Amino acid sequence: MQIEQIYTGCLAQGAYYITSNGEAAIIDPLREVQPYLDRLERDNVKLKYIFETHFHADFVSGHVDLSKKTEAPIVYGPTAKPEFKAIIATDGQIFELGAVKIKALHTPGHTMESTTYLLLDENGKEHAIFSGDTLFIGDVGRPDLAQKAAHMTQEQLAATLYHSLRDKVMTLPDDVIVYPAHGAGSACGKNMSKETVGTIGNQKETNYALRANMTEAEFIKEVTDGLLPPPAYFGMNVAMNKQGYESFETVLNNGMRAIKVIDFEAVAEDTGALILDTRKNGVFAKGFIPQSINIGIEGDFAPWVGALIADVKQPIILVTEIGQEEESVTRLSRVGFDNLIGHLDGGFEAWAKAGKEIDTVNRITADEFAKKVKIGESKVIDIRKDSEYAAEHVDESYSKPLVNINDWVKDIDPKEPFFLHCAGGYRSMIAASILQARGFRNFCEIEGGFNAIAKTNTPKTNFVCQSKTL
Repeated sequence: MQIEQIYTGCLAQGAYYITSNGEAAIIDPLREVQPYLDRLERDNVKLKYIFETHFHADFVSGHVDLSKKTEAPIVYGPTAKPEFKAIIATDGQIFELGAVKIKALHTPGHTMESTTYLLLDENGKEHAIFSGDTLFIGDVGRPDLAQKAAHMTQEQLAATLYHSLRDKVMTLPDDVIVYPAHGAGSACGKNMSKETVGTIGNQKETNYALRANMTEAEFIKEVTDGLLPPPAYFGMNVAMNKQGYESFETVLNNGMRAIKVIDFEAVAEDTGALILDTRKNGVFAKGFIPQSINIGIEGDFAPWVGALIADVKQPIILVTEIGQEEESVTRLSRVGFDNLIGHLDGGFEAWAKAGKEIDTVNRITADEFAKKVKIGESKVIDIRKDSEYAAEHVDESYSKPLVNINDWVKDIDPKEPFFLHCAGGYRSMIAASILQARGFRNFCEIEGGFNAIAKTNTPKTNFVCQSKTL
């Protein structure tokens, strides 16, 4: 028996590859399936099952494409109603895989079809669970994503999750390994650990939601407290995972279409495409195509695209560093942004060489900011998360998290100068590009963000450990 966690940092997502005696199973695969096919061929094993823990909201699974290419059946837990052929397991149903067995444990609460898969080793011993979004390391799945589908309140879903955990998961032996679908950085929970593997026993000791003698009422209150609104694309990803989707190869071929500089503006106008620039924020600041939005590929790219671009069907044209076209397309497809028109042939360098109009961002250093800012008079907008702001911030600055920019941008006075920063420059350049695309030019964006500001003599609040501000 072999178990491998295939972890993708951009989505903080774990897929799982299990083999035994020439047979394989894959749990919660990513959208692009060729790496799995290559691995199956290299290991000379046959894919027997594709297990889905639930209808994912934060990414588009590769289950449909993988099933078409391998003829392996897709398995969901009880109550799932996909719009394609699948095995709908009963609670407790056993699936044989070589010399091991996988048992479906229906664990509703995050969603009503959520299912934990229990791996029984060659001797029939409980070895590991693949808990999906039911149980994370340090947290449990948020219970508010399935409200419309389940016709239940988040409190009712939380109560359901409470019993799933205590009746199905916590009754397992303490040495059972926990393999969750996500780690820190995912929007599917609020307090996930950076660790991506644990044990039942460890989670009983350290996970606030598995606390001994915790009442149902206490669980509901603590699990639902402080939940941020889910990103707008979540519902659309659920629909794609439930209904099916365009093949990844088709999406990739569309995104890899090279659009010449001479045709670029006409194509953008005719299609109504958003120009998405995936270069580094420091490079983008020095020159970019007017009206383009910067979300750097070398950061939390896919989650920020999903959070800030409201519609997965939005037409998109890419501007990337040369050689990063395919990576940009792949990451977009993972969160369902499939309507790709193509990419700028030759990248921004070709645009600049052709003498086309170029825009820039007024980026200043933290030292320049320290000299220019007047506490109590200057307007400083901090776009970090509320918890980051609460921990420490520039005196009398405004907390305006990036995720809410479409709300607070309406309150910006286009004539009042302001300073803009995040923690390191990645998020503030996203905000700067959005602001400039909407006509705002009255700001300075701060290079290095608060990390750099903290090293200057700019007046700041006293630091408070972020764990105490959640």
